[in-house]
Amino acid sequence: MAAIAGPSGKHDVVPAIRDADVIVAALRQALAEASPEERPGLERAAALAESTAAATEGQMRARWVRSQLAAVGFTGDLDSVAAVKALRRAEPKLSLLAAVQLQKAALNHPQ
Repeated sequence: MAAIAGPSGKHDVVPAIRDADVIVAALRQALAEASPEERPGLERAAALAESTAAATEGQMRARWVRSQLAAVGFTGDLDSVAAVKALRRAEPKLSLLAAVQLQKAALNHPQ
């Protein structure tokens, strides 16, 4: 997930960019042309891609926040100042506002 830099150079807006529909379509096309040996794996891959495509923007943001926190080794309370600091350590260009908004998204979408 990429962020857009505001005038301060910090990232204030964090858009969710989705291309899962393109991936699902490609998997469905491959499945239509697959040999019997390839079908089980492609069916599983298509199902996984479809479930990911069905995720809301909030769920996607929450998943991203948790992955970023895990990347910096944060294991504390998600509803803490330390979590915001860890998120900004993971993504140094995030503004405080963007980090707090992302934290709220993660809190609103528990795993």
